[in-house]
Amino acid sequence: MKQDMIVILDLGSSENTALAREIRALGVYSEIYPHDITKEELQKLPNVKGVILFGGEHRNVDGKDIDVLPEIYDAGYSVMAIDHAPALCEMKLASMPTEEQLRGFVFDTCKADTNWNMKNFVADQIELIKEQVGDRKVLLALSGGVDSSVVAALLIKAIGKQLVCVHVNHGLMRKGESESVIEVFKNQMDANLVYVDASERFLGKLAGVEDPEQKRKIIGAEFIRVFEEEARKLSGIDFLAQGTIYPDIVESGTKTAKVVKSHHNVGGLPEDLAFELVEPLRQLFKDEVRACGVELGLPYDMVYRQPFPGPGLGVRCLGAITRDRLEAVRESDAILREEFAKAGLDKKVWQYFTIVPDFKSVGVKNNARSFEYPVIIRAVNTIDAMTATIEDIDWPILHKITDRILAEVEGVNRVCYDMTPKPCGTIEWE
Repeated sequence: MKQDMIVILDLGSSENTALAREIRALGVYSEIYPHDITKEELQKLPNVKGVILFGGEHRNVDGKDIDVLPEIYDAGYSVMAIDHAPALCEMKLASMPTEEQLRGFVFDTCKADTNWNMKNFVADQIELIKEQVGDRKVLLALSGGVDSSVVAALLIKAIGKQLVCVHVNHGLMRKGESESVIEVFKNQMDANLVYVDASERFLGKLAGVEDPEQKRKIIGAEFIRVFEEEARKLSGIDFLAQGTIYPDIVESGTKTAKVVKSHHNVGGLPEDLAFELVEPLRQLFKDEVRACGVELGLPYDMVYRQPFPGPGLGVRCLGAITRDRLEAVRESDAILREEFAKAGLDKKVWQYFTIVPDFKSVGVKNNARSFEYPVIIRAVNTIDAMTATIEDIDWPILHKITDRILAEVEGVNRVCYDMTPKPCGTIEWE
């Protein structure tokens, strides 16, 4: 069953995603498209019931205000303009609408049905995956995180043994992560799993690289190369599946928004990619991905496990990656996760991790001067990863974590707690 859809055309608002989420919360599907979409492209989209022109602070591009193409106005859809004065204005106009105004447009004007839910989404995606893949094979980068796990479950339901899962240990995994992935997916879920230890290869490519964007792109490109090599060992691999989600797309830049940071599965793909992409989650927010996982019957602990970036600890070992700082990140992160679990914070806090920057400070250890690295703790709560707040951690818990890190992690003499929300800080430091 295809869901009815309200299309939001991006005319420079920073609240596009908030509006899309509001519409989805009403039970109607919504997607965001560029302002210069053509009438033909719009009419090819399935079950469009209405169009919202959403203006905003970024409407001026290259010295002139942008607008939709004139042909959009006679495409046959109900149109509402929000914070935007279109060239042709015979449509409903509004400032940022109240829920009542939004409901009126979606249901009374557009006559949309409330058929956006995870059961329908899963059914639609299974059908779309079957149509796209046919009887061919798909290669999936299975990190064991929420996104790749949900993609795996969808693909298994859609195409079964045509899916080949590859877990790459790039040397930037958390402590015990690869072992856990093998246990859960190979032993418990009986996935067709290939394990590749490419630690030395990745660390060699990253040696001396300080720029975070360059690190992300190196990691993303090297991932693809590893998968291509694994694909050549197999027969008939034509597709690469990815756990790309909507915040990845937004943060990697649009026509009216600057890049926040490139994601390895968006900005780091090589131009000569030999696969066609399968990305069934690319229009979902993080909470919707989790709801999808529940609908698919994945275990609770897997669906609500700690988020982990594709570049792994590479974006938490700030600047040029060194083995000593990488190990400090890995060990301090393990301590943080262990103590959060003991305190019940693992079920309360959305994401928490440690960072080790590439500078040292003077301290005193064992009654002698030390010149070692700090460890920075970050713990945030969010619904959609677009904004985030800081968790208030009780002092006794922070003291215990600090004491353990200073006592157990080599090369560290300070522990700090990051109090910056998103915005203006991103969730990750790089």
